[in-house]
Amino acid sequence: MPGRLATVWRFRHFWLSLAGLDLRVRYRRSALGIGWSLLHPVVMTVVFCVAFASWLGTGDWRTAAPFYLTGLAVWDVVKHSAVQGSLTFLRNEPYIRQSPLPLAVYTLRTSLGTSVHFGIALGVAVLATAVLHPADHLTPLYVLGAVLPAAALLLAFCWAVTALGAVANVFFHDTQHLAEVGLGIGFFLTPIIYPKERLAERGLGFVADVNPVVAFLDVVRDPLLTGELPSAMAFAKAAGLTFVAVVAAVAAFARFERRLVFHL
Repeated sequence: MPGRLATVWRFRHFWLSLAGLDLRVRYRRSALGIGWSLLHPVVMTVVFCVAFASWLGTGDWRTAAPFYLTGLAVWDVVKHSAVQGSLTFLRNEPYIRQSPLPLAVYTLRTSLGTSVHFGIALGVAVLATAVLHPADHLTPLYVLGAVLPAAALLLAFCWAVTALGAVANVFFHDTQHLAEVGLGIGFFLTPIIYPKERLAERGLGFVADVNPVVAFLDVVRDPLLTGELPSAMAFAKAAGLTFVAVVAAVAAFARFERRLVFHL
């Protein structure tokens, strides 16, 4: 493992260049450029504020908008990591066939792109919170100390999701479609457009307990909106999920990396 990590780092210019190429190609000749990555969460937030703000118990769009923006930022990075991540090795097949680099190099290519979009979306959520729902706790130091560590955990978890999806899709090409269907259902079972308490009121509290996205909402969104640091239990749950996912991804590479190229 140390040797593989050293190889990944030694070829950092390669996967950084690939990630940059993806962003350039995606927004080439686009009027808004990378601003398109903000259009979806902003438009969806406007729709949610109009249609579902009353579900939060206040009906105030100034309170609802940061809630939705932050929730969508967390959800979108997980969704894109699963759906786009499952195509990682198929997209990079020419490189994989010609070079013996560790496969983690190509998962980093995908993860960096999703991380850039997540960083922009989270920045907009922080800015919206500061403008629409100002509070004394929302200082740069607080954001750095309370939100960024949780965001880093989330991105590590998303890398593992990308890696596991990429490996699974090589052997079972319906993985991407299953991920899209499952996440479409999961969106409505995740407290993004309603508070988590609504699930408990309907006897579905266990859904929130087993939903990994909820664990990251607890440590990313709640501290940002409430000014209260996540409990040790909440942070430990998010860290535990990240650890298990990363270990599973590393184990998948160890088991399948050498023969994966024969199934592409």
